[in-house]
Amino acid sequence: MSRHLFLFLCMVCSTVQAVEKTSANDAHDLAYSLGASLGERLRQDVPDLQIKALVEGLQQAYLGKPLALEDERIEQILAEHQAQLNAPSTTPQIEAALKTEQKFLNEEKNRPGVQQLADGILLTEIKPGHGAKAGPHGKVQVLYTGRLPDGTVFDSNRQAQWFNLDSVIDGWRTALPQMPVGAKWRLVIPSSLAYGAEGAGDVIPPFTPLVFEIELLGATI
Repeated sequence: MSRHLFLFLCMVCSTVQAVEKTSANDAHDLAYSLGASLGERLRQDVPDLQIKALVEGLQQAYLGKPLALEDERIEQILAEHQAQLNAPSTTPQIEAALKTEQKFLNEEKNRPGVQQLADGILLTEIKPGHGAKAGPHGKVQVLYTGRLPDGTVFDSNRQAQWFNLDSVIDGWRTALPQMPVGAKWRLVIPSSLAYGAEGAGDVIPPFTPLVFEIELLGATI
């Protein structure tokens, strides 16, 4: 059962190594230092931990006595606890960014002539097209300008470029196969179909919806 005890003690292994070097001949101080280091970490990670049960499990495992829980149950509980520790938390900054995004999308949705495509993409037709449409794994030749919600241009091209639909953001991959050659559209793309929680370097902050004006000049299946 030493593997279960290790799951707790691994959090303080660096401290243990230092203590062993300085207090290897003092069993009491070593034990106390291990307990203090473990207690400090557990106080931060599991503030509502039942200390009596912790000590009971520690003693039984250390002395090789039968445990109160089956191995499978212990493994399950420790795995669930680790998953909770690894789960991302929603910070006030993230909540604020998501509220700002939703407010912007709601305002855009109420603009005249706006249509809503799949996954919340908002489309405004600037110029109709009557040509072919790209296949889901085809290529598109486009002129485009990309803006942040405040109107800042973060990307654009002056000469038409070809893109594989397999290599562009999800919002383009969803919208452009519905666009006929010759059309010019304004697309508002939610952050979940753009650069999401990561953003794109210093150019696009996390949870930022993007606005594109795209003119489709060519398409392949």
